[in-house]
Amino acid sequence: AKGLEGLRRQDSIHAAAVVITRDPLTEYLPIQRKPESGVNPDDAPVVTQFEMNGVEELGLLKMDFLGLRTLSIIDEALRLIEDTTDEKIDIDQVPLDDENTFELLQSGDSLGVFQLESAPMRTLMRSLAPTIFDDLAALVALYRPGPMAANMHNDYADRKNGRKPPDLPHPDLGDILDDTYGLMIYQESVMRVAQRVAGYTLAEADDLRKACGKKDRELIAQHRAKFVDGAVASGYENDLGTRLFDIIEPFADYAFTKSHAFGYGLISYQTAYLKANHRVEFMAAVLTGVKHNLDKAGLYLNDCRQAGIVVEIPDVNRSEVDFSSKDGHIPFGLSAVRNVGEGVVSPIVAERNTNGVYSDFYDFCERVPTSVLNKRSIEALIKAGAFESCGHSRQGLLLVAEQVIDQVVGRRREADMGIQTLFGELDDAAGGFDERVQFPTDEVDEKTRLAWEKEMLGLYVSSHPLHGVEASLRRATDCAIGDAASQQPTQDGRDPFITVGGVISNLQRKFTRNGDAMAVFDLEDLQSSMEVTVFPRTMSDHGHQLDDDAVVLVTGRVDNRDDEMKFIANKLTRFEPTGERQELRLTVPSHRINDQLISELKALLSSHPGDTAVFLNLGKQVVRLPDSFRIEAGNGLAGELRVLLGPDAVLSS
Repeated sequence: AKGLEGLRRQDSIHAAAVVITRDPLTEYLPIQRKPESGVNPDDAPVVTQFEMNGVEELGLLKMDFLGLRTLSIIDEALRLIEDTTDEKIDIDQVPLDDENTFELLQSGDSLGVFQLESAPMRTLMRSLAPTIFDDLAALVALYRPGPMAANMHNDYADRKNGRKPPDLPHPDLGDILDDTYGLMIYQESVMRVAQRVAGYTLAEADDLRKACGKKDRELIAQHRAKFVDGAVASGYENDLGTRLFDIIEPFADYAFTKSHAFGYGLISYQTAYLKANHRVEFMAAVLTGVKHNLDKAGLYLNDCRQAGIVVEIPDVNRSEVDFSSKDGHIPFGLSAVRNVGEGVVSPIVAERNTNGVYSDFYDFCERVPTSVLNKRSIEALIKAGAFESCGHSRQGLLLVAEQVIDQVVGRRREADMGIQTLFGELDDAAGGFDERVQFPTDEVDEKTRLAWEKEMLGLYVSSHPLHGVEASLRRATDCAIGDAASQQPTQDGRDPFITVGGVISNLQRKFTRNGDAMAVFDLEDLQSSMEVTVFPRTMSDHGHQLDDDAVVLVTGRVDNRDDEMKFIANKLTRFEPTGERQELRLTVPSHRINDQLISELKALLSSHPGDTAVFLNLGKQVVRLPDSFRIEAGNGLAGELRVLLGPDAVLSS
């Protein structure tokens, strides 16, 4: 068995590497088919039998070709812009100094923008405040483990905005590092510094970069001695050589090449340009790009809401196959509805575009191919609200849809066979026999309607269980779900106990090996979601409060041990905001107002947090206090206010 130790267990295919040769590959190295299970070997990809280092040692050209979903999003956005505005944009010729684009980036409004949409990146952008294209390339290069470990990202932001002075390691490096405020943020910077200070040739500088990148400690040690000796030989101090190599050694492993950073930076700029100048079309393209990734789709949907862009529910008379742009709104793409693929919705859209909108469900069933009228797909469209524009309620149509489909499909088949019903001639005559089913007007409550949307679309579109209670939930929690991972650790270095809130979805009740009950569910607020685990001890105390679509407060700790953030629950409580918008009105004579009274009133209100808004009547002026001073009107607060402000102070509650 020891003979097997250290051997490769299996081979695999590089995600993007392509070997390029002048003559057929077999003139240089052996090749093979790499079939997957269940795939015809003749259709399997051709790969080299040598691994990447062996290919390089043969002197063959090996290049990585990356496929980016973002490029498809840009193409789709350009198509939508041309369809809606008749403006044809050459994305490769847009100005690189567009004012709207840099305003968007400086505000951190970059959800959907390539490489720049994570919360920490948006925070860094607000700090850095990019003003030129070079800043975007620097952002892409800096937001990586190596530069961040050396705090280079914050140093760049501070030096650019004058919060810190530029700090060159040596004046002779000014022409190399002035553009980056004295920081080595690109691999080319490392190589040019090695040339200038240590007398390296370009080939030797590239060897230095490779040695650091491969973490070859023996080779790094050799280069350290060579670098320091070279610096001394070039007339610099020994300390400068040591200090520069201390920066280069960890950084070269993570540094981007400048061409890579500028290439990525260009795509980042192009997507930011589209969002800043054609936001509706761009967000429609982004939603199409993530229609099968529900977490991402929910994030972008909320971004649309916050920007005032209405995302409409699916509609057979308005929606396209994918998300689109119409009248400043984004109709939900029909193909993004669960159980409804492009093969079903394409004929629906094609028929509507050719012969006009569908007047009702009967008209729809008469016109679309019978293959579209399968029960599973139609039920999904009904629950998603796709037939509301035809005048049908969701619940009412669900009750009779199958009967209508059977009736219409049967009649169409008879017509195809030349069969006429007994009343066939009367059906078309005025006042004749009408065998059409009447559509009930029954409708479900909002909670059920939203649950159906969540089931069929994967997210809430027309509304959200948290709409109207966002402020109350915010006051009851320590942070939003998206910010849970960035909370500061406690003094002993452990993750803190925090309280987050949201809607339960995908609830799974499980049992441990010992037979103890536990649960796993997704907790979702308006911005994001995360997985929550409820272990047996917490489950026994709070498990009865778990239901799909319930709004809860969860106290616990973030678990970052895996790649995906999870939350370990320690306590759960149902969040029950008051349905009515309550208010408390107080009157305070203007002559009594002073700093001490205001301070005591703030302290009193802050000690009774709740959902009730507070208004102060100050004679001729009425002031509404900020949401941070919303209160719980019970618990004897009115009496305490009368003691502080006078017996007639409380006007209403």
